[in-house]
Amino acid sequence: MKFFRLLTPLLLTIVAVLCLAPAAWAFCGFYVAKADTKLYNKASQVVIARDEEHTVLTMANDFQGEVKDFAIVVPVPTVLQKEQVHVTEPKIIERLDAFSAPRLVEYFDSDPCAVTDFENRPAAAPRSRAVNEEPEKTSDRSLGVTVEARFNVGEYDIVILSAKESGGLETWLKRNGYKIPRGAKQLLKPYIRSSMKFFVAKVNLDKFEKSGYQFLRPLQISYQSPKFMLPIRLGMINATTEQDLIVYILSPQGQAEITNYRTVKIPSNTNIPLFVKDEFGEFYKSMFQTVYTKEDRKVGFLEYAWDMSSCDPCSADPLTQEELKQAGVFWLDDNSGSNLPASPSFRRPSPKSNVFISRLHVRYTRDKFPEDLIFQQTANSESFQGRYVLQHPFQGELKCQAGREYKQSLPKRFEQEAQTLAKLTNWNIQDIRNKMKLSIGNLTYSWWENLFSWLGLY
Repeated sequence: MKFFRLLTPLLLTIVAVLCLAPAAWAFCGFYVAKADTKLYNKASQVVIARDEEHTVLTMANDFQGEVKDFAIVVPVPTVLQKEQVHVTEPKIIERLDAFSAPRLVEYFDSDPCAVTDFENRPAAAPRSRAVNEEPEKTSDRSLGVTVEARFNVGEYDIVILSAKESGGLETWLKRNGYKIPRGAKQLLKPYIRSSMKFFVAKVNLDKFEKSGYQFLRPLQISYQSPKFMLPIRLGMINATTEQDLIVYILSPQGQAEITNYRTVKIPSNTNIPLFVKDEFGEFYKSMFQTVYTKEDRKVGFLEYAWDMSSCDPCSADPLTQEELKQAGVFWLDDNSGSNLPASPSFRRPSPKSNVFISRLHVRYTRDKFPEDLIFQQTANSESFQGRYVLQHPFQGELKCQAGREYKQSLPKRFEQEAQTLAKLTNWNIQDIRNKMKLSIGNLTYSWWENLFSWLGLY
């Protein structure tokens, strides 16, 4: 991306000419900014790599506080052994976030008076391509809790539990030094009824200090189950506000969607005023809140869906095969078998090379999302992205008839951009117009004042 930031005005002009035909716009936009998870104060991130009934789940730890107080309880469909649990680097999740984040792009109008030989015009640039401890089984009969496995992975002490009743499980966790929030008993109950196990982790302080890491690394678990779901209810125990969850689903097939709540595409491919370039983060947060409210706060949003081998425009390079493996993708063709999550019951699928990413954004509360998220894979390989366009007017002299018509068309275009922005964000329309006046009024051509008189801005 440094390349784009270093482009000279001359090169910008050249590219604008190459992008004269609207059909070519999709191939030559300039990526400007992205709306990644840094926009949100508390945005949990989960990566799910899944093919058929095989799943690799990576959980980013956004825990803030003393590591000695960290504890995580995750319902899982089966008993996990040590070789099914790994730690990975936060950079992998950061890469997925950067690659799939909603993005702002900009284009530059070409000279409407220029005569272009379309038959001999250079073709649009093609899309870029990138390519051991034995489990210890003990029981506490009085509490109805069974320790199915106990082991250490990296800086974490892991226990796999099964339980007969939620009160006993809550008591066992507290007796064994796990600082779990109040109210866990009721939320644990449905998982116990469905015979799920519990993946419980806390930090081994000695190992954490020796590791030299400043932050807790993401945990990664692999398992085989027909259940394609993500438990979110336990995360609501102490929640006083809405929670943001970003789920990156990696699949060899196509888009993934939520089945027990509607999956809605985020508004996209709209032209918005130029001043949003300096306010893109606030724009996206306002837009998301607006559409989230409009949908009654009970849908999941698709923010990105694309084949991982390409992007258009690219806000970050596609992940390499090595990075995809670190993210849990186990179906890539690799004769060595290195870096693939190990599991006693993990059947290695036939070699494949395709990876499709779906980015789902869920903002949830206890009342609007009473159920855990259930997903399904689809064969839909249609590309989609949250994409917002800045269209710069041509700034040169316009003496031809086409140029005069172009000038006459701009006020209506600017007003449409203002109306679109107001509708997307609920921002005040007059405030938007005033900001547009400041951003475009910097141009040195006097006829812009005449244009804005049409909008009542002068």
